[in-house]
Amino acid sequence: MGDARQAAGSPYSLPPGTRVYAVGDIHGRADLLDRLHDQIRADAAARPATRRVVVYLGDYLDRGPASRAVVDRLLCGPLPGFEAVYLKGNHEDFLTAFLDDSSIGFAWIMNGAAATFASYGVELSPALLFAGGFEAARARLLAAIEGPHLTFFRALRLFHEEGGYAFVHAGIRPGVPLASQSGHDLLWIREEFLFSSADHGRRVVHGHTITPEPEVRPNRIGIDTGAFMTGRLTALVLDGEGLRFLST
Repeated sequence: MGDARQAAGSPYSLPPGTRVYAVGDIHGRADLLDRLHDQIRADAAARPATRRVVVYLGDYLDRGPASRAVVDRLLCGPLPGFEAVYLKGNHEDFLTAFLDDSSIGFAWIMNGAAATFASYGVELSPALLFAGGFEAARARLLAAIEGPHLTFFRALRLFHEEGGYAFVHAGIRPGVPLASQSGHDLLWIREEFLFSSADHGRRVVHGHTITPEPEVRPNRIGIDTGAFMTGRLTALVLDGEGLRFLST
């Protein structure tokens, strides 16, 4: 995708020599993640930088067919020569909450969890649910993901800051300092954030809300292009005071 430039005099920038690649909601599309990683590596090779960071904005799970494979890719560690930051999305929040309390199982299923169960080899059959409800499903899923995957999910961060940018999954509540934001807002907020023209102090980079194209606003940039259904997984590239996009 083409280059885009900040407005003249924009306060939003990165320190000299730093480039950030922010990756939008993956939702079980390991195939698209592989392709986007290839694009990031090629871009970095063509444009030298002293420090390169990939920030993943969360929602690695659900809806798409390969949630487990997505996490396997991420557990391989940062791309060579890059730092990596892994943020938590509301779908990872569903998973960790379900592993602690199976009573939320129906709500999670309504948000695409069946694909995650299948990717971890847990069949949500009527017989299983009749025999033990979601508690039986919880026990099987926990057994399937214990180890590095569970450690990964438990360690996900809620936000990250680089220069004049803040990276979160869903957005922030206007008027509240980043360090004081609630976890629920960082993972779930929509209208109060999306329709706000407030200066948040940093330009907020987020996913969570699907748009056909990356949404660039003076105070925020949204990069969830609905990969699980559109085949378009998007990365925002920030370099100095410029921004551009990579997309599958």
